[in-house]
Amino acid sequence: MTAKGNLPAAAGSVVVPYGHVVGNEKWRGSEIARRLQGKTKLIFEDGLGLVDFHLSNRVCVLYISEADLVAGDEFKRRLVRFRNASSLGGIVIVEKTPISEQYFSAVQKLVVLQLGMVLLPVANQEEASQLITQLVREQSKDHTSNPFLPKQCSQLAEASVFRTVQQIPGVGKTKALLLLQQFGSIHQICNASVKELELVVGPTVAQQIHTFLGS
Repeated sequence: MTAKGNLPAAAGSVVVPYGHVVGNEKWRGSEIARRLQGKTKLIFEDGLGLVDFHLSNRVCVLYISEADLVAGDEFKRRLVRFRNASSLGGIVIVEKTPISEQYFSAVQKLVVLQLGMVLLPVANQEEASQLITQLVREQSKDHTSNPFLPKQCSQLAEASVFRTVQQIPGVGKTKALLLLQQFGSIHQICNASVKELELVVGPTVAQQIHTFLGS
């Protein structure tokens, strides 16, 4: 197996046929692969680097298992390296189990708030296969009707971003919608000044958001 430090962040050019999933060779024979093969057209390729599954030419999945979370910080370095080196829309699927739940809030903050990526929790590989299948189906739909969220993300992923913004102290559903309409993404919300946030949610909540995201 290739050493982790030598893995490229992403394959140089991956063409995903319509309705297919391109999986990293390391997943061949896994439970998630077996379940995907019954629901979608799965093909394997070497050289996908840090990416686990390509759902389209622009969107990919990075899978973080319970074992990855328990093992330490290697998965964090992997995510940061991917974000720094790739222009693909990255969706991070994380196994949230009774064992890994204690790590989840920190992972959520890293993935969504610091890296600006989409995080979707699953209980196991069976649930992950169902989620990936749904994401692939959503990729074939037109999202141009949504005026403020990234077009390359699925509706399911957009819902995850919306829920995450709601969880910022003092925000809630209405203010989350206003923030995403104004700034377009969590990454832009993180980069906004207190003054910019005040124009959308008022001074008290703006300070709460700035303190939370800056901590």
